[in-house]
Amino acid sequence: MRTRSGRRVAVAAALAAALTVAAAGCTAVDEPQAPPSGGGNVGDRLDQLTVASAGSMKGYSRDRFPHWRDTGKNCDVRDSVLKRDGKDIRLSGCNVVAGRWESVYDGRTFTDPSDVDIDHMVPLANAWRSGADEWDDAKRGDFANDLTRPQLIAVSASSNRAKGDQDPSQWKPANRSYWCQYAEDWVTVKHHWRLTVTSAEKAALADMLEGCTWPSTP
Repeated sequence: MRTRSGRRVAVAAALAAALTVAAAGCTAVDEPQAPPSGGGNVGDRLDQLTVASAGSMKGYSRDRFPHWRDTGKNCDVRDSVLKRDGKDIRLSGCNVVAGRWESVYDGRTFTDPSDVDIDHMVPLANAWRSGADEWDDAKRGDFANDLTRPQLIAVSASSNRAKGDQDPSQWKPANRSYWCQYAEDWVTVKHHWRLTVTSAEKAALADMLEGCTWPSTP
């Protein structure tokens, strides 16, 4: 038969265990829903991509991917990316008028925003050939203005235009030190939007990711 003090000890132990479980549950809820760009299970995400031949360009137009969306008075998603990716940013209202940007594709630096392009990591035409032709324009607009995934990045106009609508089997950044991040970001975007890859594209991505190391998650 338990004594009164023994029962108090047992109740206290049970309460401590319950609080531990509850705390663990709270921590899980607070974790981000999507894996951060820069590592994790990128290999698994690459393996999960559907391999298919590139689709037709029939019916394609950049107008089918409405961008850039307004994000304030006299500014839009382009301004949001310029502000996020630049340093020493100067604004007129919420419109970016000056700053400093380093293009990770080629290492060039710019101070005039007109010299900077906002690249779609997965180009709109590539997305069209990879399954976006079956979406409606509203969903294509969500894709073209996606600030949540690593789909939009400020780079030099020359590198953006050299890339065009090519996939990693056809074009890679001149800055080889960026290849791991580039491939990881490409996979992240295609995986989230459930876009297909060609066999050559998947092989190029696997090659770019070989030997890449990522910071461990605490």
